[in-house]
Amino acid sequence: MNGASREALAAARERLDALTDSTSVNAGSLADELAAVTALLDREVSLRRVLTDPAQDAEAKAGLAQRLLGTQVSGPTADLVAGMVRSRWSQSRDLVDALEVLADTADLTAAQQAGKLDDVEDELFRFGRIVSGSTELRAALTDRKATTSAKGELLRSLLGGRAQSATERLVARLVTAPRGRSLESGLESLSKLAAERRDRMVAIVTSAVPLSDPQKQRLGAALAKLYGRKMHLNLDVDPEVLGGIRVQVGDEVINGSLADRIEDASRRLAG
Repeated sequence: MNGASREALAAARERLDALTDSTSVNAGSLADELAAVTALLDREVSLRRVLTDPAQDAEAKAGLAQRLLGTQVSGPTADLVAGMVRSRWSQSRDLVDALEVLADTADLTAAQQAGKLDDVEDELFRFGRIVSGSTELRAALTDRKATTSAKGELLRSLLGGRAQSATERLVARLVTAPRGRSLESGLESLSKLAAERRDRMVAIVTSAVPLSDPQKQRLGAALAKLYGRKMHLNLDVDPEVLGGIRVQVGDEVINGSLADRIEDASRRLAG
């Protein structure tokens, strides 16, 4: 998103945080309702355009949203959406993208409140690795001819009872309503959102052998010092990794081509 849409999303996320800080608001239910509104506006293009038309009065648009949603969702959700349509959006589709982000964030907030956010982060990462390692599974989950119920049943067989409920909901929405996203990019975006809940960056660490707990702690501390932010480590094992370890943070890869950084990380791992 650019310009006005980015500012509108930032404001909406602040309002979402304020809502979910209240013990009277169930973040998981809020996520479900925001996802339903996302699906509605993704489907109803003309309505979306009306709600984001800069030529229309902001309060009139908010009132329309309240009337349409008032009997379908809870008051907090309707108020949140009304506030969003008061904002200015660079493109009408940006409103739907923002609602999708808020729905995902609300589910992650519910996991955080339950003390399960770390589990969700790890499960999203592991699921991504499973998908990337199975051409057949990826094809089944992204098959446009497959029904939503068939994909949902497949996901339940994979995750049901084995993952946090927030993980199941997040992955199910991504698979059944990708909205133009690839499965890989969607999972990556969810992982980044999860990390942001604790103001952390995500480091994908691939090592030749599993790292011990002290090694993980030292590497996490070294990367946090290097980047100036808390760091969540997504761990993977690949015996063919050259040099024993490979660390990717965003688009940057820490390997032999960045000798000073990898040397510092190696020293810390060695203790």
